[in-house]
Amino acid sequence: MKETEIEIDLVWGADNIAKAINVKPRQAFHMLETGLLPARKVGNRWVAERGKLREFFLGGKAA
Repeated sequence: MKETEIEIDLVWGADNIAKAINVKPRQAFHMLETGLLPARKVGNRWVAERGKLREFFLGGKAA
């Protein structure tokens, strides 16, 4: 990997985001729709960076 390349670990879809943060899919979907989680919608799918989710739950800056 070159110095200028950045590796980003993305989590695609509300179900996978739910698994990553250990909540039920419906809970994750609600958190996504209300803007509580650091994620974006790409087309009709939610996507979040795994590192941002960790920061969010560890009390760091969310987005």
